[in-house]
Amino acid sequence: MATKDNKDEYIIVEQTWNVPFRHYAGEITSRYLKEFRDNKKIMGRRCPKCKRVLIPARKNCERCFTETDEWIEVNDEGKLVTFSINCIKYVGMPDPPYIMGLIRLDGADTDILHYIKGIDLSDVDKAGRELKIGTRMKAVWKEVRVGNVTDIDYFMPTV
Repeated sequence: MATKDNKDEYIIVEQTWNVPFRHYAGEITSRYLKEFRDNKKIMGRRCPKCKRVLIPARKNCERCFTETDEWIEVNDEGKLVTFSINCIKYVGMPDPPYIMGLIRLDGADTDILHYIKGIDLSDVDKAGRELKIGTRMKAVWKEVRVGNVTDIDYFMPTV
């Protein structure tokens, strides 16, 4: 809201940016994504200082800033840590409703963010009550993989 002296006036600028770009994923991320594409494997990196296995694999531990030094294969199954049922349309995302969740894969100490399917979303309130933190989840891989996190199509409950 503008004031008489315009001191506290905020100008709102509406813009649409479409900035396509390509970049080198780096040595660690490239290997991480090639394992998705070529072997349907999820590889993390172990921090030698705090011993955590980091997913997605990365060069440095964000907790202790130590360079990771070892590749560790983790399972493509794990437990649901948290989730959100999204009911608003966002650019580049699927039509709502859909579920995004953090999954702690067996063998990892950090979480992977991904789509969750296999839940009836005809009543989102009911779905929110029935989907439980700790639910076992399994990755469903795409048949044709290209070296992207979306090579995992989604996660679904294993029950």
